[in-house]
Amino acid sequence: MSELKTGDLAPTFKLPGDGGEDIDLADFRGQNVVLYFYPKDDTPGCTTEAINFTGAKADFEAANTVIIGASKDSVKRHDNFKAKHELAVRLVSDPEGELCEAYGVWVLKKLYGREYMGIERATFLIDAEGKIAKIWRKVKVKGHAEDVLDAARDLNG
Repeated sequence: MSELKTGDLAPTFKLPGDGGEDIDLADFRGQNVVLYFYPKDDTPGCTTEAINFTGAKADFEAANTVIIGASKDSVKRHDNFKAKHELAVRLVSDPEGELCEAYGVWVLKKLYGREYMGIERATFLIDAEGKIAKIWRKVKVKGHAEDVLDAARDLNG
């Protein structure tokens, strides 16, 4: 599959989310969607990113934008993660990695000379028609939520 680019139709999904409810991308048609991928619940960078998105949730809502975080963690881990850090963003569970594959974020990573497969920290801004409006790859957490919010606001003119 070729790499996703802006203007492409966002790959659809319906997967289990936090709280036991399925999250279906089609349910958000008419709204912008921030779909951010992160490696693992309750790790320092992932926690900071989720807290930053939670802190900006009202601003995203004002920009007609919902926030969905995605990782391969289980629904139970997501629920614990949300409760522990009082997170207000939706979290989708992708245990089989189908969503990660569809968005091209399951990649070969290197750490201390060791190679392994893992989730690339990446964010996709999907517009109200379901097309990818902007992509951030190899995300650095600091300032990221603000950058995504600016882009979401730009979508609304």
